[in-house]
Amino acid sequence: MAVGKRSRTLLVWLHVVSSVGWMSQAFALFALVSYGLGAAGQQRAAAFAMAHVVDTQVLQFMATTSAFTGLMLSALTSLGNYRHWWVLAKFGITLSQLYVGIFVLSPNLDAGEAGSTDLLRVGSLLMGSALAFQTWLSVAKPGGRTPWTPPGRFPAASGPLLACCVAIPVLDYVLGKLVFGQGIPALSLLVVVGYPLWRKGKVTPRASG
Repeated sequence: MAVGKRSRTLLVWLHVVSSVGWMSQAFALFALVSYGLGAAGQQRAAAFAMAHVVDTQVLQFMATTSAFTGLMLSALTSLGNYRHWWVLAKFGITLSQLYVGIFVLSPNLDAGEAGSTDLLRVGSLLMGSALAFQTWLSVAKPGGRTPWTPPGRFPAASGPLLACCVAIPVLDYVLGKLVFGQGIPALSLLVVVGYPLWRKGKVTPRASG
């Protein structure tokens, strides 16, 4: 029990740190792009170059780590990903943010000054604001349970399994840098998709009471 509690605390800590990092870097991206739009020459080019570094070297890793740890904290505990409205809302917002980062922010940053500066400015501001809203959701927990919540609850996962989820983002980063030249959340994606399917077949809901 003590190992499980410590592992869960460590996973919560990693989720909080990475979420704060994701939010702060999104606002840093907004500040750099806004500064670049008002500058000219070398200063403008330097601002967009720094924004690209922030996105590829920090924000992307923080984003995937925050998303992975958040999803696994739900999947590994009695919360579940679809049993509470506030968790479901965070799930939807997180996926939307990842898509915005992948398909809007990163391509425009890769394009440099030829990219859409309006999309960069609005996208980064919305991403940071959405993360701040998710923080409120985690504290307030509004909405109660979803109507399709089954009776009872699932028991929490074991301590070693929780501890593994702390190591997976680090392994993804190291393997991505060594093999692909950039951090790619391959293991994280595999676990996020595979674990709920495995758990559904292995775990029987425990009656509440």
